[in-house]
Amino acid sequence: MKRPSPATVALGALVPVVRVLLLAGGVVVAGNGLVPARYAPWGRAVVLALAAALVVREVRRRRTGGAPAGRPALRGGGTHNELHGITYGHALMADVIKQVTFNDVRMPPTFKGTLDDAADRLAESVRKQWRDEEEQRKVQDPIPLPVRWRLASDALMDHWSNIRAARPGALPVPGPLPLAGQLHEIVDVYRRIPSGRLVVLGRAGSGKSILTIRFVLDLLKARTASTEPVPVIFSLASWDPAMPLRRWMTGQLERDYPGLAVMSPGPGASTLAAELVERDRIMPVLDGFDEIADGLHRRALEKLNGHAAMQLLLTSRRDEYATAVQHTKALTAAAVVELTDLSPADLEHYLPRTARKATATSTGWEPVLRSVREHPQDPAGAALAAVLTTPLMVALARILYSDTPDRTPSELLDSGLGTREALEDHLLDNFIPTLYQDQSPARRARVLHWLGYLAQHLDRLGTRDLAWWQLGHSLSLSSRRCVIGLVAGLAFGLVDGLVMWGVAWFAFGFGPVTGLMNGLVNGFSFASMSALAFGIVYGYRYGEAACEPSRVRVRLLGGAKEMRKEFAPRMAIGLAGGFGLGALTWLMVALEFALVVAVRDSPGSAVTAFLATRFDQGLNAALLYGLSAGLAYALMAGLEAPIDIETVASPPDLLLTNRTTALFQLLVLALVLGGMGGVLYWTGWFNIASWVAFGLVGGLGGGSAYALSMTAWGQWVALSRIWLPLTGRLPWNVSAFLADAHRRGVLRQAGAVYQFRHVRLQHHLTRAFRTTTPQGGADRVRAERAG
Repeated sequence: MKRPSPATVALGALVPVVRVLLLAGGVVVAGNGLVPARYAPWGRAVVLALAAALVVREVRRRRTGGAPAGRPALRGGGTHNELHGITYGHALMADVIKQVTFNDVRMPPTFKGTLDDAADRLAESVRKQWRDEEEQRKVQDPIPLPVRWRLASDALMDHWSNIRAARPGALPVPGPLPLAGQLHEIVDVYRRIPSGRLVVLGRAGSGKSILTIRFVLDLLKARTASTEPVPVIFSLASWDPAMPLRRWMTGQLERDYPGLAVMSPGPGASTLAAELVERDRIMPVLDGFDEIADGLHRRALEKLNGHAAMQLLLTSRRDEYATAVQHTKALTAAAVVELTDLSPADLEHYLPRTARKATATSTGWEPVLRSVREHPQDPAGAALAAVLTTPLMVALARILYSDTPDRTPSELLDSGLGTREALEDHLLDNFIPTLYQDQSPARRARVLHWLGYLAQHLDRLGTRDLAWWQLGHSLSLSSRRCVIGLVAGLAFGLVDGLVMWGVAWFAFGFGPVTGLMNGLVNGFSFASMSALAFGIVYGYRYGEAACEPSRVRVRLLGGAKEMRKEFAPRMAIGLAGGFGLGALTWLMVALEFALVVAVRDSPGSAVTAFLATRFDQGLNAALLYGLSAGLAYALMAGLEAPIDIETVASPPDLLLTNRTTALFQLLVLALVLGGMGGVLYWTGWFNIASWVAFGLVGGLGGGSAYALSMTAWGQWVALSRIWLPLTGRLPWNVSAFLADAHRRGVLRQAGAVYQFRHVRLQHHLTRAFRTTTPQGGADRVRAERAG
């Protein structure tokens, strides 16, 4: 479709802008004495009625899920805009402010391609993501480990008639399929199964993750048509079976591939991700059935059986899956295979090829492996042979002894490591220090502490997904309320104090000292009250679930179509939030004035001074801030665009996008407030000092406080970049630390989140953290009491 010209964009945006200016003119006329005084209340009533109509219209639309003719409805759920309880008296202001977040409005339908285009772009994005991850983990360097499997026990499988999709009454009765194989045959083995449903079982570290990555890459390589399903890996650790499987998959796709969050073409209101899932254009690779919360495995298996026609690959540890099967039944129509242990011959063919040469024909591994083979009764050798049967432990041994020049594999035969448990702990304990051997010992100790804190944070959440916007939830709600309120209040109070200092000094001629005192009093009053307000609203809005990051980017040339479709709902939300900000501003000024009178005259005169404050000034301020915030918020609809489908939302990129979007929105708000103040100055309602105070305090002060408390990026700054490092829980540059941990191989990237390289490593770090730190011990005690 042809891109609209700048002239078309400008003309399309002109009509809603004129509407807002007319409404703003109504405020000026109603409150500036340009009409007879007896008509001023009627003017204000008309303006308020128009504002209320916008808000009520939006509330009705969101409660009914409908939309005006020709206009798509916004999606609900999660962190999207739902003005709950807007009619409940005093809860109105907190509930409206809690919903006014730039991160919450979804994009209108802007995708111009077809569903086939979306599937092809997603396939390319998935291929790049897991190819890079496989290279990061050195799966193919120099050769893949020989991961093999055999057919599992018949007790863990459905009837072969169902697996082979036999017709009712078909004779002879279908028998087992030849499904044994090894890593490079996984797609061929899967395609032998007529039902297209396969379960892969294996103990911890047996190679299930390696197999899923190779399965996805090989299946994508064999994909020849756009209509073929795209394989996507989903980590089941974050799935609550109470949520429908398809809806959960849709949310995961929108999180990791933000381009799929835009509305699909056509009359429907579903996203591209939902369309792909509903039309079976996604082949789910469900990794980690065993990592679903304890007690939910049976329910999860029952939910999966409710999608008997869905082709899938499921991985799990054997015990958890077998227990679930005993309590319900095997996964419908699914064949089941079980990964086998690595053999001594596998080790002799693999490990020496990963190490540097000690002589022309040997490495440090040959004597160790020979000792294990020739002396099977030796306790240390027997323990080592038992440990090196899983790809996870072999990979750790390779990192410690093949990739590290100053260590030799003979350490593994030390008599002090004569048990399997001792050897596994030895490999896990030395994994992180080995990867960070270029750091000082003190730094390595801090790294272990930080990684342990992150691991126990994930353990408390019951997930493997390390999301930067959820790090703050490692703190208690009371702590988060205090920190968010403090940071927001300081931002608001600092801007107000500096502005009022300058205004009192230069505009009113109070001088630098008296002006500074005035600024300090103003700043303190604004800081204290806004800290209280933003802290309460934050706890009410984000006490349970973290603020989701925005999945849009900012562009300088917006679209008239997008602005027209989003103008009314955004105007209503911004109007309500700005109205609350203006009312709060007036209340602060009134209380400050009463305080000054009480100090100067007597405490009893404070009440009289407060009651003497003109309430119409508070109404005017509320309307002005409401119109300005609503206009700025609505204009952003023409400056936002979804992230490209082929772009995986990596944690650093998503963080950068949210920072850019939040700062740009803050700039737009300041410019709109400054422009509105200029109009009021031109009409004679404002003088220069009022114009400056209105624009800077409202735009920069209020906008900064909002951005730091009600957006994902702002909460990240307040909690993860300031408070957690200040208290020693995390490093000062958290994002750089996580990116470095991923580069070193401690973490892996799964779309928009990180995960520990293996769940075994996460549990090991959690246990070590809770054992060695007082804070971790307290967390462990609370967890045991809760259990």
